[in-house]
Amino acid sequence: MIDWLDENGVPEFPSPRKALSDPNGLLAAGGGMSPLWLDTAYRAGIFPWHDPDDVRLWWSPAPRAVITPASFRIPRSVRKLLKNPWQLTTNMAFERVMRACSAPRSATNGVWINPQMISAYTRLHHAGRALSAEVWDENGELCGGFYGLQIGSVFFGESMFSHRSGASQFAFARLAPLLFGQGIELIDCQMKTDHLARFGIIELGRDAFEQHLTDHTNTPTLPPLPGFC
Repeated sequence: MIDWLDENGVPEFPSPRKALSDPNGLLAAGGGMSPLWLDTAYRAGIFPWHDPDDVRLWWSPAPRAVITPASFRIPRSVRKLLKNPWQLTTNMAFERVMRACSAPRSATNGVWINPQMISAYTRLHHAGRALSAEVWDENGELCGGFYGLQIGSVFFGESMFSHRSGASQFAFARLAPLLFGQGIELIDCQMKTDHLARFGIIELGRDAFEQHLTDHTNTPTLPPLPGFC
């Protein structure tokens, strides 16, 4: 059994240690979708993920897939992508990136980013708490990118999209070094995927991941990234 959260109450989650092992990380249902709910969740290593028409679900899987300054690498195939004449920007088109990430990936696959989520994350973006990376092709069209939340010196990656082959990998390869250079100590990728594993993902047990959150989510706000990178 998982806990049911009161949408009209103060954001409060059960301990992530109560998360189920099957399915891995399922912790709670219900609750609200506001900047305060999201901030409270991410600080505890919890994130929302559910079909748009289903009940809201909150997750905290273990082990946790992360990338650190020491583990990060750019694979050879992605280095070739960096030769493309594309432009990387940050925070120039946050809502457009979220909407692109919310689009179905195929005729049969649904999506999990609904309008309520777009509204809540965009409010966090306006408050300087959520950021986007945008890739613009040689014709000035938005062709890829990703978004996520930054709390202290942790960046919580959320979703990526590509309208041109490799565009999201181009964005990550270009932006991750800038994030680490600004003082980010941990990029949370949530679950290990083949797409991101090549960039140096390591998997942390729950104790180690929670210690990182304790150490790094309460640090001072980092300076903003440049608009054009």
